[in-house]
Amino acid sequence: MSTIQEQFLAASKSHFEAQLAMINSLTAKVFGEAEKIINLNVNVAKATLEDSAAAGQQLLAAKDMQDFLKISASQTQPSAEKALAYSRELAGITAASQKELAKAAEAQLAETSENLSKMIAELTKNAPPGSEGVVEMLKSVVANANAGYDQMLQTTKKAAEALEENVTKATQSFAAAAQKSAAKTGKK
Repeated sequence: MSTIQEQFLAASKSHFEAQLAMINSLTAKVFGEAEKIINLNVNVAKATLEDSAAAGQQLLAAKDMQDFLKISASQTQPSAEKALAYSRELAGITAASQKELAKAAEAQLAETSENLSKMIAELTKNAPPGSEGVVEMLKSVVANANAGYDQMLQTTKKAAEALEENVTKATQSFAAAAQKSAAKTGKK
Protein backbone atom coordinates (compact mmCIF):
# COMPACT_ATOMS: atom_id res chain seq x y z
CA MET A 1 0.00 0.00 0.00
CA SER A 2 1.35 3.42 -0.86
CA THR A 3 1.69 6.25 1.57
CA ILE A 4 -0.46 9.35 1.60
CA GLN A 5 2.47 11.38 0.30
CA GLU A 6 2.94 9.03 -2.64
CA GLN A 7 -0.78 9.20 -3.42
CA PHE A 8 -0.74 12.97 -3.19
CA LEU A 9 2.35 13.13 -5.42
CA ALA A 10 0.73 10.84 -8.00
CA ALA A 11 -2.48 12.88 -7.94
CA SER A 12 -0.52 16.12 -8.26
CA LYS A 13 1.43 14.75 -11.20
CA SER A 14 -1.78 13.61 -12.88
CA HIS A 15 -3.38 17.00 -12.27
CA PHE A 16 -0.33 18.81 -13.68
CA GLU A 17 -0.36 16.62 -16.80
CA ALA A 18 -4.09 17.30 -17.28
CA GLN A 19 -3.51 21.04 -16.89
CA LEU A 20 -0.67 20.93 -19.41
CA ALA A 21 -2.84 19.01 -21.88
CA MET A 22 -5.62 21.56 -21.42
CA ILE A 23 -3.23 24.47 -21.98
CA ASN A 24 -1.92 22.83 -25.14
CA SER A 25 -5.44 22.20 -26.38
CA LEU A 26 -6.60 25.74 -25.62
CA THR A 27 -3.48 27.19 -27.24
CA ALA A 28 -4.14 25.19 -30.39
CA LYS A 29 -7.75 26.41 -30.42
CA VAL A 30 -6.71 30.03 -29.91
CA PHE A 31 -4.20 29.82 -32.74
CA GLY A 32 -6.83 28.21 -34.96
CA GLU A 33 -9.25 31.04 -34.25
CA ALA A 34 -6.50 33.63 -34.76
CA GLU A 35 -5.77 32.01 -38.11
CA LYS A 36 -9.43 32.40 -39.09
CA ILE A 37 -9.35 36.09 -38.17
CA ILE A 38 -6.07 36.64 -40.04
CA ASN A 39 -7.48 34.91 -43.13
CA LEU A 40 -10.62 37.02 -42.90
CA ASN A 41 -8.56 40.21 -42.64
CA VAL A 42 -6.28 39.24 -45.52
CA ASN A 43 -9.27 38.42 -47.73
CA VAL A 44 -11.01 41.67 -46.79
CA ALA A 45 -7.84 43.68 -47.42
CA LYS A 46 -7.38 42.04 -50.80
CA ALA A 47 -11.01 42.63 -51.78
CA THR A 48 -10.87 46.22 -50.52
CA LEU A 49 -7.77 46.91 -52.58
CA GLU A 50 -9.40 45.45 -55.69
CA ASP A 51 -12.61 47.38 -55.04
CA SER A 52 -10.69 50.60 -54.47
CA ALA A 53 -8.81 50.19 -57.73
CA ALA A 54 -12.05 49.54 -59.60
CA ALA A 55 -13.75 52.48 -57.89
CA GLY A 56 -10.81 54.72 -58.75
CA GLN A 57 -11.04 53.69 -62.39
CA GLN A 58 -14.77 54.46 -62.43
CA LEU A 59 -14.20 57.85 -60.83
CA LEU A 60 -11.45 58.68 -63.31
CA ALA A 61 -13.83 57.85 -66.14
CA ALA A 62 -16.41 60.39 -64.90
CA LYS A 63 -17.35 62.91 -67.59
CA ASP A 64 -18.19 65.77 -65.25
CA MET A 65 -18.67 66.63 -61.57
CA GLN A 66 -22.31 65.43 -61.61
CA ASP A 67 -21.22 62.05 -62.97
CA PHE A 68 -18.35 61.91 -60.45
CA LEU A 69 -20.77 62.51 -57.54
CA LYS A 70 -23.22 59.95 -58.91
CA ILE A 71 -20.52 57.29 -59.22
CA SER A 72 -19.20 58.14 -55.76
CA ALA A 73 -22.67 57.86 -54.23
CA SER A 74 -23.30 54.51 -55.94
CA GLN A 75 -20.22 53.06 -54.23
CA THR A 76 -21.41 53.93 -50.72
CA GLN A 77 -23.96 51.13 -50.32
CA PRO A 78 -21.74 48.25 -51.47
CA SER A 79 -18.92 49.49 -49.20
CA ALA A 80 -21.26 49.66 -46.22
CA GLU A 81 -22.64 46.20 -46.97
CA LYS A 82 -19.13 44.76 -47.14
CA ALA A 83 -18.17 46.39 -43.85
CA LEU A 84 -21.33 44.98 -42.32
CA ALA A 85 -20.57 41.49 -43.66
CA TYR A 86 -17.04 41.74 -42.27
CA SER A 87 -18.27 42.74 -38.82
CA ARG A 88 -20.80 39.90 -38.82
CA GLU A 89 -18.22 37.33 -39.79
CA LEU A 90 -15.73 38.64 -37.24
CA ALA A 91 -18.42 38.57 -34.53
CA GLY A 92 -19.30 35.01 -35.54
CA ILE A 93 -15.69 33.85 -35.29
CA THR A 94 -15.29 35.57 -31.94
CA ALA A 95 -18.51 34.15 -30.50
CA ALA A 96 -17.73 30.62 -31.71
CA SER A 97 -14.22 30.89 -30.29
CA GLN A 98 -15.47 32.03 -26.90
CA LYS A 99 -18.03 29.22 -26.74
CA GLU A 100 -15.40 26.64 -27.67
CA LEU A 101 -12.97 27.90 -25.04
CA ALA A 102 -15.68 28.02 -22.37
CA LYS A 103 -16.72 24.45 -23.22
CA ALA A 104 -13.12 23.26 -22.95
CA ALA A 105 -12.68 25.07 -19.63
CA GLU A 106 -15.88 23.52 -18.27
CA ALA A 107 -14.75 20.04 -19.29
CA GLN A 108 -11.37 20.57 -17.67
CA LEU A 109 -12.96 21.91 -14.51
CA ALA A 110 -15.26 18.89 -14.28
CA GLU A 111 -12.36 16.49 -14.78
CA THR A 112 -10.18 18.29 -12.24
CA SER A 113 -13.01 18.36 -9.71
CA GLU A 114 -13.65 14.66 -10.19
CA ASN A 115 -9.95 13.81 -9.82
CA LEU A 116 -9.67 15.89 -6.65
CA SER A 117 -12.76 14.23 -5.21
CA LYS A 118 -11.30 10.80 -5.93
CA MET A 119 -8.01 11.80 -4.36
CA ILE A 120 -9.74 13.10 -1.23
CA ALA A 121 -11.83 9.94 -0.98
CA GLU A 122 -8.68 7.84 -1.24
CA LEU A 123 -6.91 9.98 1.34
CA THR A 124 -9.90 9.71 3.65
CA LYS A 125 -9.81 5.91 3.48
CA ASN A 126 -6.11 5.79 4.28
CA ALA A 127 -5.93 8.74 6.68
CA PRO A 128 -4.55 7.95 10.09
CA PRO A 129 -6.84 8.34 13.10
CA GLY A 130 -7.08 11.92 14.32
CA SER A 131 -6.62 13.51 10.88
CA GLU A 132 -10.35 13.98 10.27
CA GLY A 133 -10.03 17.75 10.77
CA VAL A 134 -7.38 18.03 8.06
CA VAL A 135 -9.44 15.92 5.67
CA GLU A 136 -12.53 18.06 6.31
CA MET A 137 -10.50 21.21 5.78
CA LEU A 138 -9.19 19.82 2.49
CA LYS A 139 -12.73 18.95 1.40
CA SER A 140 -13.84 22.47 2.29
CA VAL A 141 -10.99 24.03 0.30
CA VAL A 142 -11.85 21.93 -2.75
CA ALA A 143 -15.56 22.74 -2.45
CA ASN A 144 -14.81 26.46 -2.17
CA ALA A 145 -12.44 26.33 -5.16
CA ASN A 146 -15.07 24.51 -7.22
CA ALA A 147 -17.68 27.10 -6.26
CA GLY A 148 -15.27 29.85 -7.30
CA TYR A 149 -14.58 28.16 -10.63
CA ASP A 150 -18.30 27.71 -11.25
CA GLN A 151 -18.92 31.38 -10.49
CA MET A 152 -16.09 32.37 -12.82
CA LEU A 153 -17.51 30.23 -15.63
CA GLN A 154 -20.99 31.69 -15.12
CA THR A 155 -19.61 35.23 -15.16
CA THR A 156 -17.60 34.47 -18.29
CA LYS A 157 -20.68 33.05 -20.01
CA LYS A 158 -22.72 36.13 -19.10
CA ALA A 159 -19.98 38.43 -20.33
CA ALA A 160 -19.75 36.51 -23.62
CA GLU A 161 -23.51 36.65 -24.07
CA ALA A 162 -23.49 40.39 -23.37
CA LEU A 163 -20.64 40.88 -25.86
CA GLU A 164 -22.46 38.88 -28.50
CA GLU A 165 -25.65 40.86 -27.88
CA ASN A 166 -23.79 44.18 -28.07
CA VAL A 167 -22.04 43.18 -31.30
CA THR A 168 -25.40 42.18 -32.77
CA LYS A 169 -26.95 45.51 -31.77
CA ALA A 170 -23.99 47.46 -33.11
CA THR A 171 -24.14 45.54 -36.37
CA GLN A 172 -27.85 46.24 -36.70
CA SER A 173 -27.30 49.93 -35.93
CA PHE A 174 -24.50 50.09 -38.47
CA ALA A 175 -26.70 48.41 -41.08
CA ALA A 176 -29.55 50.84 -40.43
CA ALA A 177 -27.21 53.83 -40.61
CA ALA A 178 -25.65 52.53 -43.82
CA GLN A 179 -29.07 52.07 -45.41
CA LYS A 180 -30.14 55.59 -44.39
CA SER A 181 -26.90 57.02 -45.70
CA ALA A 182 -27.23 55.18 -48.97
CA ALA A 183 -30.85 56.26 -49.31
CA LYS A 184 -29.91 59.92 -48.71
CA THR A 185 -26.96 59.73 -51.09
CA GLY A 186 -29.08 58.07 -53.74
CA LYS A 187 -31.72 60.84 -53.58
CA LYS A 188 -29.21 63.66 -54.12
